[in-house]
Amino acid sequence: MTHALSIGLTGGIGAGKSSVARLLEARGAVVVDSDVLAREVIAPGTDGLAEVVAEFGAQVLGPDGALDRPALAELVFGDPKARARLNAIVHPRVREAAETRVATIAAGSVVVHDIPLLVENDLARDHHLVIVVGASERVRLERLARDRDMDTSAASARMAAQADDDARRRVADVWIDNEGTPEQTVAQVQCVWSERIAPYAQNVRDGRRADRPSAPAVVADPGAPRDWSAQAEDLLERLRLAGGPAIRSAHHIGSTSVPGLVAKDVLDLQLGVADLDAADHLSEALHLAGFPRLPGHWWDSAKDGVPAEVWPKRFHANADPGRPVNLHVRVRDGPGWQFALLFRDWLRADTGARAEYARLKRELVDRCETTGDYAEAKEPWFDHAWPRMRAWAAETGWVPPPS
Repeated sequence: MTHALSIGLTGGIGAGKSSVARLLEARGAVVVDSDVLAREVIAPGTDGLAEVVAEFGAQVLGPDGALDRPALAELVFGDPKARARLNAIVHPRVREAAETRVATIAAGSVVVHDIPLLVENDLARDHHLVIVVGASERVRLERLARDRDMDTSAASARMAAQADDDARRRVADVWIDNEGTPEQTVAQVQCVWSERIAPYAQNVRDGRRADRPSAPAVVADPGAPRDWSAQAEDLLERLRLAGGPAIRSAHHIGSTSVPGLVAKDVLDLQLGVADLDAADHLSEALHLAGFPRLPGHWWDSAKDGVPAEVWPKRFHANADPGRPVNLHVRVRDGPGWQFALLFRDWLRADTGARAEYARLKRELVDRCETTGDYAEAKEPWFDHAWPRMRAWAAETGWVPPPS
């Protein structure tokens, strides 16, 4: 991660991803085009081209010594093993070239990485946000015939070789519907830029949590393909990448981690570290990943039977205004870390407790004016639940799950 806000932009062939890239560039983003970089790293005279020729033979060269792209495509298209060999040559070089390019960009910039195969190559975790440009198969086929003179069978084969829309929606923080008029696409991009991207970048620069509604509300899980669990796992992947070996565990906790339970639309995530000094050393990396640390001292309320008046932790929150996140950094195997996981697993297993907690949530939403009041009003219920949780753990032999 760098001080730039990194946007991964993708979409299926013919969806209009390049048009959206230009719209974002017009609003101040710096676009790094992976297709352009892929051409550069296997241009004549590069070691990349030499390796491609060594792997696939001189038949992939044209008379001028440059890569004959149609000849290479004929060799690798429809052959997953050949395509994997080509990707192993090209992709590391493209990544290195992109990193070199980003290193020259001013801190605080918005960098849009135009990556056609972002989903296929599992690159979502490299970016603060993933934007997917979508359009129906019919519209994409029409565009490919009109703009690239591609016949239907060739276009359909290219589309079938890419991820489908379900896979793209699974990782999409933002979905741009590019099936309508140009004006409709411009309006969507402008809305995303002004309401999400620009404030996100500013919040990261300032080390500030995104604003949230002050009044409490509980909602149901949005459902597949991008339910709370999917969103949480994507964020945890980004955090694992940012924190490296200092992160000893990473879990989705809280109400949004319990299937069927209503919750505030705020994801609670937990990182386990060796000690709080390790948590402090992680602070800058988490900030750059989009999770600035909140100032002050933070702790969990200790429960009966566990020593210490409070359980200290470090607390971060998401700078992204479109996805509220509470990030709890606790000592792995410490009491607060274990409580969070035990509470989650108990609620998952005990339908009666889950229903009881859901009723309490709805009652408190009606009574409480602020989220702070709501959180404080729930605390006695946790104290009441604690002995039941411990009894369930003893009866089932519960142990914390692996990281």
